[in-house]
Amino acid sequence: MKAEQQIDKVDPFLKWAGGKRWLVKARPDIFPCVVNNYYEPFLGGGAVFFHIAPKNSTLSDKNPALINLYLQIKEDWKTLKNELTKHQLLHSKEYYYKIRSTTYQSNEEQAAQFLYLNRTCFNGLFRVNLKGEFNVPIGTKSSVIFPEEDFEKIAQKLKNSKIITSDFEEVIDKAMLNDLVFADPPYTVKHNNNGFVKYNESIFSWEDQERLARALLRAAKRGAHIISTNANHPSVKALYEKNFTITILDRSSVLAGKKSARGGTTEILIMNRDKFLTDFETH
Repeated sequence: MKAEQQIDKVDPFLKWAGGKRWLVKARPDIFPCVVNNYYEPFLGGGAVFFHIAPKNSTLSDKNPALINLYLQIKEDWKTLKNELTKHQLLHSKEYYYKIRSTTYQSNEEQAAQFLYLNRTCFNGLFRVNLKGEFNVPIGTKSSVIFPEEDFEKIAQKLKNSKIITSDFEEVIDKAMLNDLVFADPPYTVKHNNNGFVKYNESIFSWEDQERLARALLRAAKRGAHIISTNANHPSVKALYEKNFTITILDRSSVLAGKKSARGGTTEILIMNRDKFLTDFETH
């Protein structure tokens, strides 16, 4: 079964700040091979979803532009790929800023714009100004289409997924016995100087952190499996330590603009099932 999954493996197609590619590569053992229903309320790059490849899933995010991209890949990946190819041919610094300031009307063009900017902007960040306009500067990458990328296979993986724009609490409240919830919220407290607080504090408030903790506890009481990541900070730990197992994770931070400012940092892993901790070192 593992060999079959490896052959049919699909990598995430988005670079996402705070994404969990590093986690599924470093610790694939913490994720169950089979789940009933899978719920991911902070979709982002979807690294855990693509790693588990569940048969039934609800994928959601509060960012409508992100959700539109996933829906377009699921429903019409060929049009998206054709639009991306046009962007690849015309890509330049001037073209980047032209596309960044353009307002498209169709869902297909908006999806292609989103993915083009994601692949060519600084560090794959998603950030908007007070007017809701994407304002991340151009980065050093120039590849818009990757030769090894298979959008058709990505669409197949998304085939049975319900993809919605939603508040996280509404999605988590759907999880029942033997379902899996993976929650990777924006980190809203400064930890290890990783910079998340600079652009996420207005997106995900402390009240949201508290709502999330309560929602995950309710799901756990209904028998759902919970895997969540968050900032390694005393205030966050206090929300979970009475009801969940907390493990500290080491990782590299890649958010800093200067290479010299990048280095090791830590996050916490929050789970309600000790069996997921097999061969897992607790620091």
